[in-house]
Amino acid sequence: MRRPPPYPIPSLPVPATPRTGAASSERISPARRQLLALGLSLGSLSLAGGLLTLPGCKESKPEAGSGAQPGGSEAAAEIVIGHFGSLTGNTAHFGQDTDKAVRLAVDQQNAAGGLLGKKIRVVTLDDRGDSAEAANAVSRLIDVEKVVALLGEVSSSLSLAGGRVAQRRKIPMISPSSTNPKVTQVGDYIFRVCFLDPFQGKVMADFARDHLKFERVAILKDVKNDYSIGLADAFRTAFTARGGQIVSEQSFSAGDTDFSAQITTIKATNPQGIYVPGYYAEVGAIARTKQRLGLEVPLMGGDGWDAPDLFKIGGDALDGSFFSNHFAPDAATAKAQTFVTDFKAKYGQEPTGLGALGYDAAIVLFDAIKRAGKTDPEAVRNALAETKSFEAVSGTISINKDRDAEKSAVILAIEGGKAKYRATVAP
Repeated sequence: MRRPPPYPIPSLPVPATPRTGAASSERISPARRQLLALGLSLGSLSLAGGLLTLPGCKESKPEAGSGAQPGGSEAAAEIVIGHFGSLTGNTAHFGQDTDKAVRLAVDQQNAAGGLLGKKIRVVTLDDRGDSAEAANAVSRLIDVEKVVALLGEVSSSLSLAGGRVAQRRKIPMISPSSTNPKVTQVGDYIFRVCFLDPFQGKVMADFARDHLKFERVAILKDVKNDYSIGLADAFRTAFTARGGQIVSEQSFSAGDTDFSAQITTIKATNPQGIYVPGYYAEVGAIARTKQRLGLEVPLMGGDGWDAPDLFKIGGDALDGSFFSNHFAPDAATAKAQTFVTDFKAKYGQEPTGLGALGYDAAIVLFDAIKRAGKTDPEAVRNALAETKSFEAVSGTISINKDRDAEKSAVILAIEGGKAKYRATVAP
């Protein structure tokens, strides 16, 4: 069941269907025909200048007072930034948390005077967790909204789809939290502010060997998700290099609800833990299945677990499990504590790690635009590439030659329905 979008979403009016049959043969005078043609031409111009939505793409409502004119040129009255994310669908929390954090960053920057003497306006499109919609959303943001830069996506598969469009059009794009190495390999206009799967997988593999003392682990991965496959590969490589054994490797697909067969097979191999590099909805259901079938071993995973619904779905079946993440609210720096306080004051909830990365992506972009001194896409791209030792909410960010962020990871332990800080691991 799809969740409703968190913002009012306008759409184009549906034109009336032309009449057919006997009525369609009605004679039209030359004068009337000219008037109708003029009306159609004016209507086409109106749609071209004020398009609200493409098929499948949904736009979040602009912030009050943000202005109505899109613009990306130096002469524009405002600086328009695009964000594409999953505001609805199976991973809606990812897009919603990221969008809230981006809008908080925009509000704060505007309150401080904006950028280059102009106010910032963010336009967010809902890609509904679909790769084709992500590509459509990026095209719409570039062609219609005239954005100077893009923020998105969380899912690596969707960042790959949108990133190909951004690269082809030479518009800089920052993924807040896509960890698959392929994302920035799309081209030199694509960046990220998060760590990568090879690092994240190794972090959990080392934790399993050094802290949990595990020697036998099973893997349960989503075979249709680039993120899950990449993380499973990284964990397997690092764990076996440390002398560990992968006793079983099972698979599922996003949207699956019955994991009994996989857990039964894994249980027969007597593992000490199960590595599940998936997203929160399936992970919660897997934890419940494991508990029901009497397999009393912890789950381990990655940042795709980070959503409030994880605990609603998995409940106490998750206790004793661990996952790697970008941010721990209970072990935050002074800058991060301010972000947590401001986010809670604006939205009435604590931010997730993905929210923190959404905020970081926005402020890294603002910093690059300031240093570039203009909104020319190439100048902004070059400034992003020169980002070094930037103090962000999720840690200190330096962009390397591959346009990836070099930064630490944290390990979170689940206790009593909450994720609590356990350790920090440097790259």
